[in-house]
Amino acid sequence: MRSRNPVFSRRGFSRDNGYAGFNAAPQAGGPAVGTQQGNPYAQGNPYAQQSGNLYAQNPYAQNPYAQQDFQQGAPPQAPATAGRMTMDDVVLRTASTLGTLVVTAALAWALLPVDSANLNRSYGIAVGAMVIALVLGLVQSFKRKASPALILTYAAAEGVFLGVVSNVVDTHIASGAAMQAVLGTMAVFVGVLLAYKAGWIRVTRRFYGFVMAAALGFVLLMAVNMLFAVFGGGDGLGFRSGPLGILFGVIGIILGACFLALDFKQVEDGIAYGAPREEAWLAAFGLTLTLVWIYMEFLRLIAILNQSD
Repeated sequence: MRSRNPVFSRRGFSRDNGYAGFNAAPQAGGPAVGTQQGNPYAQGNPYAQQSGNLYAQNPYAQNPYAQQDFQQGAPPQAPATAGRMTMDDVVLRTASTLGTLVVTAALAWALLPVDSANLNRSYGIAVGAMVIALVLGLVQSFKRKASPALILTYAAAEGVFLGVVSNVVDTHIASGAAMQAVLGTMAVFVGVLLAYKAGWIRVTRRFYGFVMAAALGFVLLMAVNMLFAVFGGGDGLGFRSGPLGILFGVIGIILGACFLALDFKQVEDGIAYGAPREEAWLAAFGLTLTLVWIYMEFLRLIAILNQSD
């Protein structure tokens, strides 16, 4: 399946070919071995042209570290090999990326004051950092290989933006809002992870289609609201203030939780199919994008709730 994250959508994490056979994949044991028709990775895989060749089920079959003997009817396994991505690799890279983001956010909070005399300058730096993060994120999304330096630089720039924005909300709108947003983001992450591992969340083709349709509608509405706010002034159509703002804030958090489930599935498939170790940086990048989304939605919702008091 194709993830909401552009990072996953261009590589072996993604499932193309019309989502063929997606529902045949077990949630926690990796995709089941089946026919070429059910293999979403069959296109472009030289092993897939051989009838009955079980390597057709492995999108990383050309990776020398991914060569292994599959048993008919058994899910792919990921033995500990030096060149293969493991869950430890994903956790370590994600911790590095988020750690960089948190450190730069803390520095921006401490070094860029948001009092009335310095607010415009701090805002200018935050907007510049946001543009840099956006450009770097797009560049990495369209690169064929992970660039750790690029990903960490993106995290640093994103951290500067989040640090300034969080300080503004915490100082001028709602004291303690940043910590509340952090705790809310952590709670969503842990909750979705536990629900996913317990099988309460089933990532199916229908689930994916619903999430993507809802996300597209959400983003389009927010874009229209922003345009009305820029050219018409005020709060635009009111989607980010008052009762509608609260409603869309909750919807944004729910969508972020759904994105996390999609990301967990992509990481699980990458590990099961023997993705190269460098793919762990892409997994970390994708998860960071989703966590930033959830944090921003929490921060915006907290700000709206306090403004309506």
